[in-house]
Amino acid sequence: MSWVFVFLAGGSGAWCRFRLDGLIGRFWRHSVPVGTLVINVLGSFLLGLLSGQALAHGGEASLLAVLGTGLLGGFTTFSTANVEVTRLALAGRGGVAVTLQIAMAVVAVAVALFGWWLGALIG
Repeated sequence: MSWVFVFLAGGSGAWCRFRLDGLIGRFWRHSVPVGTLVINVLGSFLLGLLSGQALAHGGEASLLAVLGTGLLGGFTTFSTANVEVTRLALAGRGGVAVTLQIAMAVVAVAVALFGWWLGALIG
């Protein structure tokens, strides 16, 4: 039965991503897709926080699957990020594309580590 909750949480995460990306797009009117960067960084931090807390203090496996795999998996978006980087590269903005790709990877890992550390402290 937990697969149903993972499925529903994934849809909810995708809806949250859609809404947040739209909100960011209203205020950020530049050609660089900052919404996807913000969403992936936020999702990485939250997944790190959840994982760190669960590892240090235990957690219900089904709840972790629903929140981590479902909600945050639906919220973050690796494929959209790669399509946006590809669009920038094909538009002749290779430097911006490479910078965005590196920024997403480095910052997402850094905030995931910070979230993991912070999650281990929360108990």
